[in-house]
Amino acid sequence: MRVDFATDTGAVRSSNQDACKCGLFPGGGAWTVVCDGMGGANGGNVASAIAVESIEELLRSGYRENMSPGNIKSMIINAIYRANGAIYERALKARELQGMGTTAVVMLAVAGRLHVAHVGDSRAYLKNSGGIRQLTMDHSYVQDLVNFGQITKEEARTHPRRNIITRVLGVHEGVKVDYAVWDFAAGDIALACTDGLTNYMDEDLLEEYINRHSGDGGALAKELIKFALKCGGSDNITIAVVNNI
Repeated sequence: MRVDFATDTGAVRSSNQDACKCGLFPGGGAWTVVCDGMGGANGGNVASAIAVESIEELLRSGYRENMSPGNIKSMIINAIYRANGAIYERALKARELQGMGTTAVVMLAVAGRLHVAHVGDSRAYLKNSGGIRQLTMDHSYVQDLVNFGQITKEEARTHPRRNIITRVLGVHEGVKVDYAVWDFAAGDIALACTDGLTNYMDEDLLEEYINRHSGDGGALAKELIKFALKCGGSDNITIAVVNNI
C-alpha cells in the first residue's frame, strides 16, 4: 500500500483552507483525510485543521490489525462525529469563528476493502480494472438539482450556486455521515479531492491522468494540481491518492 497527497492554495485565494493528512497502518493498510474549510479565511482554516487532526488522532489510536468491517465503520464514523463536535465547540467559544465548517472525506484501505465516509462536496473516486467511478455523492445544492433532473452533471460544474453545501462538519451540534465499503484489489487506485479539482475535471479526464501516472500517486497529485491551476485555479486544490500495490 502506498499513500501520497498534495495541496495548493490555487491562483486566486490568499490562503489555503483545505487540509489533508494521510498515513500507513502497522501491518498494512492506509488512510487519508481530506477537508475543505469554509467560514471566512480564519474560520475555514481552523475548521479544516481541527477536523484532520481530530480524525487522525482517533484513527491512529483506534485502529487494530484484523479489525472487523463493522468495527472499522464505527471507528471512522465516530472519528467524524468527534471532529464535528470539536469544531462546533470551538466556534461557540470564539465569536469570530461562529458558523465555520468543513467538508470531510475519509478513506481507509485494508484487507482488500476500501472504506469511505464523507460529509460535504469533497469527493472520493475508485479506479480499477472496470474503469473509474465516483464513490461519494456531493451534499450540495447543485447535486440536489441533478438528482431531481433539473440540471445535468456538466451544468452543475459551472452553476453559479455550486458552492452552496447542504451538509457540513461543525455548523450544527450533530451531523449525518454517508458511509460505504468497496472492493479494493491489487492494482486499484483510490483518490480523494476537494472541489478545487472537480470544478474543472470530469471522470473521463481524471481516468486519463490516473492511467498516465498509475504507479506514482505523488506525481499524479501534482499533475492534477497543475491542470487545475492551468484552468484558472479559482479555489484551493487538494488531492490524496492510495495505491494498492
